[in-house]
Amino acid sequence: MTPYAQSVLWSRVLDFIEDPDDPNESGHELCPIMPCDRSQVLLFITVPDDVKRLKNRLHLDLRPVDGTRDDEVERLLALGASQVGDFRRADGRGWITLTDLEGTRIVARASARTRQRRPRPTRAPLAPAGHRRPV
Repeated sequence: MTPYAQSVLWSRVLDFIEDPDDPNESGHELCPIMPCDRSQVLLFITVPDDVKRLKNRLHLDLRPVDGTRDDEVERLLALGASQVGDFRRADGRGWITLTDLEGTRIVARASARTRQRRPRPTRAPLAPAGHRRPV
């Protein structure tokens, strides 16, 4: 996949924009995207094919601000991602692993709001040293 196609996909996933003074175009070897405040830049570049055989050195964890993790997964699938793993737990924690079109890992986690609503299970207190718990 070209840097341009990756920049289009990820700008939609992250709600980022291209640099309005230097828009990305098909065929560009460098395609940056950034949030509206320009506080960060995510750069997609062309690399030689032999480098692509190495393990991905990047994966992104996404935690939705609005909506649920499952809503975010549906959105990512509609944008072209593929689901490769489901590690959700009954208590609402956990994640779903996806990949983008180049195989880069995307981890969709529960939103902070969802995690706050679901209390973590409490552990039973440990017995004092030398004592056994009843079975």
